Amino acid sequence: MSSQTLQGVLRPKDYTSEMRPVWCPGCGHYAVLSAVTKALAYLALPREQVAFVSGIGCSSRLPAYLAAYGLHGVHGRALAVASGLKAVRPDLTVVVAGGDGDGFAIGGNHFLHACRRNMDLTYIVMDNRVYGMTKGQASPTTAPDWTKSPMTPRGTGIRRFQPAAIALAAGASFIARGYSGHPADLAQTLVMAIEHRGFAFVQVLSPCQTFRPEQRDWKREVHDWKVSATDDPVEAARRIQADDGMGLGVLFQQVVEVWQPNNRVETRVEAFEEALLL
Repeated sequence: MSSQTLQGVLRPKDYTSEMRPVWCPGCGHYAVLSAVTKALAYLALPREQVAFVSGIGCSSRLPAYLAAYGLHGVHGRALAVASGLKAVRPDLTVVVAGGDGDGFAIGGNHFLHACRRNMDLTYIVMDNRVYGMTKGQASPTTAPDWTKSPMTPRGTGIRRFQPAAIALAAGASFIARGYSGHPADLAQTLVMAIEHRGFAFVQVLSPCQTFRPEQRDWKREVHDWKVSATDDPVEAARRIQADDGMGLGVLFQQVVEVWQPNNRVETRVEAFEEALLL
């Protein structure tokens, strides 16, 4: 499918900005960027109707590399900003980008309530199980016995955060997992997430070659779920608990009411001012 604007047909490269990415060589985020542009082109979305919001971290640089509206915000607060934007501009396609630290630690509380509200947002979390920008500390999704960080030389000893399980329990209506090493499949998953009416959560396994070189093995560890998405949360929970965290595809998709604030002015300014003076 092609993308039509007043200027003609848009291709994936037309969704990239003039700014050159500065991720480390071999970083999985390059492929995520490519998958995002392919998804936008496939959906024929006008660039002026798309907004990307991010927090802080390597992954949160994504909006700078896209030829769409973008906001690089505060650490862990991308979902809050994106929710405000969607509230006042429901006509925009709003996509949120972040990482496992930004999204599940500092922004963990916002993640819970974004799932619960079910606004029409797409949330892409590039999960490399490490704080890459700050030189390799353990993140919420890091295994408890990972000992490569000088901050936790004996490991954290803390169980991993389970993004899919938390998203399901909190009320997300679309849950999927992709892998940057499979960019075509990831692009297809992102198309489905953006088309979904409601809060769509996509966890992307995106290796960090600098601080987690062992993640090169992910290409042999990932596997398709080999089942179609379910709309039954009980079945979805069963699949999540039986999974090793490396299964790929759309796990859960449910049609539920989308929450959108009513922005109509129902009170006169004069009445509001009078109430303040009481």
